Amino acid sequence: MTNLRSRVIGLGSHLPPRIVTNEDLTEFMDTSDEWIVQRTGIRERRWVEGVTSTSDLAVEASQRALDSAGLAAQDLDMIFLATLSPDHFFPGSAVFLQRKLGLAGIPAIDVRQQCTGFIYALSIADQYIRTGSAEKILVVGSEVHSKGLEKSTRGRDVTVLFGDGAGAVILEATGVTDPDRESHLLSTHLYTDGAFAEELWVPAVSTAYDEDIVDQRMLDRGDQYPKMNGRQVFVHAVKRMPEAVEAALEQNNYQVNDVDLFVFHQANLRINEAVAHRLGAPEEKVFNTIHKYANTTAATIPIGLDEAVQAGMLEAGMLVASAAFGSGFTWGSALLRW
Repeated sequence: MTNLRSRVIGLGSHLPPRIVTNEDLTEFMDTSDEWIVQRTGIRERRWVEGVTSTSDLAVEASQRALDSAGLAAQDLDMIFLATLSPDHFFPGSAVFLQRKLGLAGIPAIDVRQQCTGFIYALSIADQYIRTGSAEKILVVGSEVHSKGLEKSTRGRDVTVLFGDGAGAVILEATGVTDPDRESHLLSTHLYTDGAFAEELWVPAVSTAYDEDIVDQRMLDRGDQYPKMNGRQVFVHAVKRMPEAVEAALEQNNYQVNDVDLFVFHQANLRINEAVAHRLGAPEEKVFNTIHKYANTTAATIPIGLDEAVQAGMLEAGMLVASAAFGSGFTWGSALLRW
């Protein structure tokens, strides 16, 4: 019996050309390369320049994904853009991406699930394909963090972690008769616990305060910049990400040693090392980009997939497990036959 499933037929990423090293950060905050590398594994990141926006990065990654699939933008049925750094407060950035791709009419939807955004978007797109509602869907993760970071010693603990970038995949409907061999998305697994929402968040701009969405008191406090309880994030991430991977493997009757490549969200190298250790995943099967791109939030997994293909570490037929954890708290996993 043939089951309708999603498969990745196009893949692309885009990183802005400006490289910001850890040494560069010492110009405006009290830090050092040794301090950052020891705690995070990050050595450099990419930051945009000038008027470059989230949708600008997204359109570059999307076009590369379309090119790799041999498609034109007009072949798409839907667009999902995962981001926590939209071009504007409203409308969503997906409509700007759609416009820049020269499209109109098809649904263009923002997904606001932060670091887990790409997996959430992938899961939603997969449901549209499984039900026969769409045949080709563009799924993008794109972020411009650099314009929203507190570039001072006060904001150091968060600012050193983040970079800008975009990654995209194109999903296509496919009939699957042999799930152990044929390329497809096996399953996704999504979770949220809002009890920890304030452990990693941006307090303002907000409708939750008084009459104005932003006032001088908020700006003086730096409420417009990200705040993080690093210990809470670490403890929950190293627990929840392995659980999500194990749920995917159990549902599909696989073991950890069946996985050919792990492509985790890139928040902190120490988190990924702990996740791999808990799973019993060998180091050579874990693909990381954190050292050169830092945390690009919703973009880390598609960027990682693209980089793994370019590095020759991801080939057709491989079983790939991904997991992410982030603000919300949200977390999730995806299991793919590449």
